[in-house]
Amino acid sequence: MLKNIEVTQDLLDYIYNHTQPLHPVQKDILIHNKTLGDIQRMQISEIQGHFLQLIIKINNVKNCLEIGTFTGFSTLTMALALPNEGKIITLDHDEKIVHVAKNFFKKGNLENKIETIISPALDTLKKFLQEEKKFDLVFIDADKGNYKNYYELSLNLINEKALIIFDNVLWHGDVFKKTVTDKQTNIMREFNKYIKNDSRVEKVILPLGDGLTICRKV
Repeated sequence: MLKNIEVTQDLLDYIYNHTQPLHPVQKDILIHNKTLGDIQRMQISEIQGHFLQLIIKINNVKNCLEIGTFTGFSTLTMALALPNEGKIITLDHDEKIVHVAKNFFKKGNLENKIETIISPALDTLKKFLQEEKKFDLVFIDADKGNYKNYYELSLNLINEKALIIFDNVLWHGDVFKKTVTDKQTNIMREFNKYIKNDSRVEKVILPLGDGLTICRKV
């Protein structure tokens, strides 16, 4: 029986040393996030960033929607992969943290590709539905309690065969541990079960970073 190898920090360092190098502003964001203490965990991993860039390029994605901006690492990472005419709209309710992200976007000369909206995401998604906006890819990395709501609204905002990608679906590796029963872990378990049973999408969980679920609308 095949067995997955253990992903240690030494192995990750080797992977990053043999992977496409990061953009200088991506490195700046990572350095900044290390000063933030425990909340730096809200940032996606480097390997997740590389994966998102490949997905965008392979699928010729032009219009992205992101729910959850944080300090802008994932936003800027996806914007770098978009074609010149591409655009990403990123949603967050925290004006202070978005201000930090926008400074990085400006530093990377990517303001023409990135639109930030500071507002409760559910309200913005409903507004997009009224405007009949469509996206090629939706990346969701925000409050886990609203993952189902974000998912249902996003299904109506994507083009046929487009992708919805969720972060943190393995929740620090706790989702399979029967002895772990806290609220956030149970929310993630219920969400994973919800996606598993949804015939409207093809889906797979990848053990990258804290776990990515990729849903393809069928």
